[in-house]
Amino acid sequence: MNLPFKPDFSDRVAVVTGGAGVLCGMFARAIAACGAKVAILDLAEEKAQLIVDAILAEGGMAIAIKTNVLEKESLDAAHKLVLETYGKCNMLINGAGGNNPKATTADEFFDPAVLADPEKKSFFDLDVSAVSFVFGLNFIGTLLPTQVFARDMIGSSGSVILNVSSMNAFTPLTKIPAYSAAKAAISNFTQWLAVYFSKSGIRVNAMAPGFFSTEQNAALLWNADGTPTARAAKILNHTPMGRFGEPEDLIGTLLFLLDDKSAAFLTGVVVPVDGGFSAYSGV
Repeated sequence: MNLPFKPDFSDRVAVVTGGAGVLCGMFARAIAACGAKVAILDLAEEKAQLIVDAILAEGGMAIAIKTNVLEKESLDAAHKLVLETYGKCNMLINGAGGNNPKATTADEFFDPAVLADPEKKSFFDLDVSAVSFVFGLNFIGTLLPTQVFARDMIGSSGSVILNVSSMNAFTPLTKIPAYSAAKAAISNFTQWLAVYFSKSGIRVNAMAPGFFSTEQNAALLWNADGTPTARAAKILNHTPMGRFGEPEDLIGTLLFLLDDKSAAFLTGVVVPVDGGFSAYSGV
């Protein structure tokens, strides 16, 4: 793996939730390449193991732990295994998250005709349980791992928590109200945690990735023939750099925010990595 710079994390134990995903899997590999011992927590244990195998092949240290970030008992079991294997956690990357189709509308703007079409879903048809799941996965899935692993960090200088927010937290995208609200909560919670732990040796920041093409959003961005969808075209037209992000575009920001030598006085910020999306008014 090519790193823009290489901080020394050889004395660090890092926990990455959602680590089997494209972006968080890359986070885990980058941190391990800097010498950290990495625990990848994810429900998709087989996918997490593939990331571990890649890290081991690159000379790093990592383990995969099947974990449900919405169940404290599951997180407690993962915490115990991390302690037994590597010791206390110094770095926590809260990357678990996602959306649900039932918490998504079919229309960008309310159209009364949608109400008469059972095949289309308006705001009034949003499934409350799906909305609750999306908010839980993103927000509670950040709160619970922090409760479990931040205990190890208290009073230990150089400890850091990095949350994963989104462009949706700055300006909500159409059609995905639950996901947008949940990510806005992550940004707010990041600031709250930063203040709360400011005298305990723990820095808390977040990254807000712009638009990256991953397995989770492939159907939203690409047609079956590989051409961009209408929604993808809108995104690209609103991104001054004119492209989707590559996972590697996040590595520099990731390492900077985690490195206490680089960002020792930085806490409570949400850094957009978005190709200029958040700066562009569309005019």
